Amino acid sequence: MHLQCVGAAGRVTGSCHVVQAGDFRVLLDCGLVQGSRKDSELNRDPFPFDVRRIDAVILSHAHIDHSGRIPLLVKRGFTGRIFAQSATSGLCEIMLRDSANIHEQDAARLNRRIEKSGGAPVEPLYTVADAALALEQFQSVRYRRKFDVTPTMRARFQDAGHILGSCIVELWLTEGDDTRKLVFSGDLGHRDAPILRDPEFIKTADLVLMESTYGDRDHRSWDETRAEVEEIASITATAQGNILIPAFAVGRSQLLLYWLARNSERVGLKHWHIFLDSPLAIRATEVYTRFINLLDKEAREFWHTTDLAAALPNFRPTLTADESREINEMRSGAIIIAGSGMCTGGRIRHHLMHNVSRSESHIIMIGYQAQGTPGRALVEGADELRLFGKSVKVRARVHTIGGLSAHAGQRALIDWYDQYDGRPPLVLVHGEARAQEALAEKIANELAAPVHVAQPGELFDLAKPIPF
Repeated sequence: MHLQCVGAAGRVTGSCHVVQAGDFRVLLDCGLVQGSRKDSELNRDPFPFDVRRIDAVILSHAHIDHSGRIPLLVKRGFTGRIFAQSATSGLCEIMLRDSANIHEQDAARLNRRIEKSGGAPVEPLYTVADAALALEQFQSVRYRRKFDVTPTMRARFQDAGHILGSCIVELWLTEGDDTRKLVFSGDLGHRDAPILRDPEFIKTADLVLMESTYGDRDHRSWDETRAEVEEIASITATAQGNILIPAFAVGRSQLLLYWLARNSERVGLKHWHIFLDSPLAIRATEVYTRFINLLDKEAREFWHTTDLAAALPNFRPTLTADESREINEMRSGAIIIAGSGMCTGGRIRHHLMHNVSRSESHIIMIGYQAQGTPGRALVEGADELRLFGKSVKVRARVHTIGGLSAHAGQRALIDWYDQYDGRPPLVLVHGEARAQEALAEKIANELAAPVHVAQPGELFDLAKPIPF
């Protein structure tokens, strides 16, 4: 029985882990590496395992850094089932097709440049047709029901509270008379976050594989977050500028809409025009409404008695490119929620082009920003931003509001692990070195627990005592 960390070890994105029991091999996640162009090129590398010997995939949630290489896995020969929570399957229906469309468009743009120089054309990483084939292999599973993955592995999904359908994966591995339990946290949500239920606690495990994105910091309280947004809205209104919010299409966009609807009066939004400028986010919001039973009690009750048009009469979803361009004619009074969340592509880059050089405008960063991305450059105080081949001065004020993050902060990660009986060995993945080292030190000192930061390709023998 073995676990090998082949992705999101030593980095945040590209989640992928190989689990073996007997002659059967299963992947936990199969996500895209995101970040700089150099990072993204890693997605074209061969998988560090024999694709045809993988029997199944267990998907923790729909975000592309966890699911985005599944169509490539299928393209390269994987024929097994992909187990996902029911809402995750619904989100992947739109997200994987959208991801494939982006890869096709990127390849087409690159080939137009290559053609002029007489070079050989490139293929997209995968196509919409590849994504459609992969989606045929999905098998939906509900929370809290054990299911057979292979003859040597059984699994169960628990709510991770990160996005709709996000899962903590309990996995039982058996060889002969020996059984071991591995728990994979997936991405753990921010406790008491609007819309979603809190991450569930697990009591038993022989090994815990846990994310550590915000392992070196805690988030502000929800009351402090609301006050911070209220202050930004007031300052921007006085200065007659716009507010830009780069947001991931799935998770952050839906939380923002709900949060703005609940706090519209307190934050003073009635004079603002609020735009959700992301076709993917609009479609994902429709999936959220289909799975309203997975939301927390407060959100369910709110949406049963209120619709978005009534709660935010000044809200407008913009599907078409023409509608998006119209927003850029507004010099003030617009709150623009648009993807991508790390500013690597999508409509947010056009809005940045029209606003980032304006000192009266403000940019609110609410999600994790990978190294090498424009979003990370903004968070770190860049004086210039490269947009559409041009260097643009950054004069807009940039705010990082961790309170709207989808990830658990340091304290919540420690508390989640602290619920396990007997301090099982803990392996940290899905984090930058600084965050992981801080979290590992804190857990070791505070809980006297055996904790280890996973290295790329590192192999753990689950049948033997874990040596740390």
